[in-house]
Amino acid sequence: MSKRKIIIAVTGASGSIYAKLLLDFFTLQQDKNNIEVGVVMSDNAKTVWEHELGNQDYKNYSFTFYDKNNFYAPFASGSAKYDTMVVVPCSMGTLGRIANGISNDLLSRAADVILKERRKLILVARETPYNLIHIKNMKTVTEAGGIICPATPSFYSQPKTIEEVAQTVVSRIIDLIGLENETYRWGN
Repeated sequence: MSKRKIIIAVTGASGSIYAKLLLDFFTLQQDKNNIEVGVVMSDNAKTVWEHELGNQDYKNYSFTFYDKNNFYAPFASGSAKYDTMVVVPCSMGTLGRIANGISNDLLSRAADVILKERRKLILVARETPYNLIHIKNMKTVTEAGGIICPATPSFYSQPKTIEEVAQTVVSRIIDLIGLENETYRWGN
């Protein structure tokens, strides 16, 4: 079985809990599922994480973290064969740069590479309400092969904590990546 290579990109949109829960999942699953994870965070992502979660725990993960301006990172090229990229949470500025092919940092370059190689790009959009520019950018990314997964929690599992509410979105992301995930399933 070949190794899955996944990029997790974190922007400064509100919703750091989604990134944390996804990184927690990969921490538990990477050896079991033969997964390699590379992470890139914007400066604003670190600031928002610290504000929303009250810590700098993003520094404690064992994944390789790449500087936002490191164009020598493996996933800056299609030849590295990363198969999936998740931008979680995805700011509307990042969405706009991706939709318009502006590769001005590692995050936007990696998304451009994933799209040009026809691999899986999942953008966890975190904004409300959307304006027409946001919607048009989502349409553009979708037409280019990306998946827009708004950070919209579900409640039919009757979540009791904020983590359980956020986990409904993260479980959906994990499903979209194509990994096994024990989660609430409607009708089961």
